[in-house]
Amino acid sequence: MGHATQIVYPEDAALIVRYAGIGPGSRVVEAGTGSGALTSVFAHFVKPTGCVYSYEIRPEFKDRAEKNILRAGLTEWVVLKTRDITLGIEETDIDSVILDMATPWLVIENAYNALKGGGCLVSFSPTIEQVILSVEALEKSGFVNIETVESIVRKYKVKKGETRPETLMIGHTGYLTHARKAEKSQR
Repeated sequence: MGHATQIVYPEDAALIVRYAGIGPGSRVVEAGTGSGALTSVFAHFVKPTGCVYSYEIRPEFKDRAEKNILRAGLTEWVVLKTRDITLGIEETDIDSVILDMATPWLVIENAYNALKGGGCLVSFSPTIEQVILSVEALEKSGFVNIETVESIVRKYKVKKGETRPETLMIGHTGYLTHARKAEKSQR
């Protein structure tokens, strides 16, 4: 898949799908379409009746993502938007909101309003400063079960008499912060 942006690593993508509860029929809002790689992962899991609504502020990224999603054969399950998600989320009664953007804390209130009761939010952030601001916004907005994790995969060289961890590894990709909107709004 052609890309001009950093692609979320498979181990993080799998955890996002799991924490967000994405499956057949899910309605997912995503911000930071980028190359469309993560969008394609979500589209694969929401088939055959779900939809991914992906917000991207940069038209050139949206155009590249559109080509990549078409190449993956997943356009039927994706609605791409050139729109700043910090200005609002058009969809309502959403199952999950996924944020892969520099300022996720600016979207937390919009996400809360768009999610159905019990819906999930997952934010991918490379720095702890982003996580702190996001968690503060999640708490202020009334989200529950807030948790931040980091996924680190360590590969091993397996050979008789030489088994050990690989010399090189990716030590940090980012932090995943996930939270849930209470079934019944507590606000």
